[in-house]
Amino acid sequence: MTHDIQGAVLKILADFNDPYLDTPLSEYFDGADIADATLTVRLTFPYAMGGLVRKLASNVEPLLAKLPGASKARLRVRHQFAMPQRAEGKAAVPGVKHVVAVASGKGGVGKSTTCANLALAMAAEGARVGVMDADIYGPSQPMMLGVPDGTRPGTTDGKHFDPVIAQGLQLNSMGLLSNANTPVAWRGPMVAGAVQQLLTQTRWDDLDVLFVDMPPGTGDAQLTLSQQAPLSGSVIVTTPQDIALLDARKGIEMFRQVNVPVLGVVENMSVHICSKCGHSEALFGAGGGESIADEYQTELLGQMPLALAIRERADGGSPTVVSEPDGEHAKLYRDMARRVGSMLAAATQGGPKGPVFSVTDD
Repeated sequence: MTHDIQGAVLKILADFNDPYLDTPLSEYFDGADIADATLTVRLTFPYAMGGLVRKLASNVEPLLAKLPGASKARLRVRHQFAMPQRAEGKAAVPGVKHVVAVASGKGGVGKSTTCANLALAMAAEGARVGVMDADIYGPSQPMMLGVPDGTRPGTTDGKHFDPVIAQGLQLNSMGLLSNANTPVAWRGPMVAGAVQQLLTQTRWDDLDVLFVDMPPGTGDAQLTLSQQAPLSGSVIVTTPQDIALLDARKGIEMFRQVNVPVLGVVENMSVHICSKCGHSEALFGAGGGESIADEYQTELLGQMPLALAIRERADGGSPTVVSEPDGEHAKLYRDMARRVGSMLAAATQGGPKGPVFSVTDD
């Protein structure tokens, strides 16, 4: 490709911005070539955003096809998450680039459902994703991800767990290591040790992001993970209800005290829409998620409605993102996943590049 044509390509790309990082697409240019009058332009994004490829292509390809020597154009997009800089005393988890905690100050706000759907959404965008269920007393990810009863993690070397593959995600959970009907009656130090073991003794395989479903509250498990694990960030789940917001503040403060960035807030049950008449009503109050995000200068990642289908899909082992991938709720989760990915990328811009996982619009 001539220098003039490359310059023309860059000029076209410069007129379009990444909608999440507000970066000109020219910054992601990764080469171009012409063969048989088809101009192929390659872009490398710093986070997974496969859901945007088709829209980007529809906007950019017609302009590229007008360049000299080209009668047709193809946009090829891939992503590569950069490795984050690790805080002193926090070694990287083997096989994992980013660890993101999904937490809540109290139970019953939809944290585990959010974690499952957020992980599935990130995978749908093209990333390699895992889930670690750190809710030792009440592990629910195996059921939500449709893992058959009795499934146990294997081991290749006799020292590490091999994660179970569920809905395309790598998964490990206390729920896979204990009987479903037997309570885990452990004191704090045992819980903290189990969390650390699940994290470091699972053979995670080349993950871009490992989501950790945290137990509710701010106890031993949360502090162990926050202080010892190399967390890239946290996501706080709440409802608009005042008591939930009060506890969400405690969760945010805990992460701030241990220097873990709060990537944003997810507000669940933000509004109920009647399935018969379509009337909407904010049963648990309104604006709570937005106000707490503003208070702590973080982002409101999304507002999910109080919808029967979201609960039923999770309980049935096929969460919304996989059971209704083209539905409005799945679109909301995928937007959240892109927001989280873009914030991880923003925090690691300029860091060393890792392996590339391709995302194309074929």
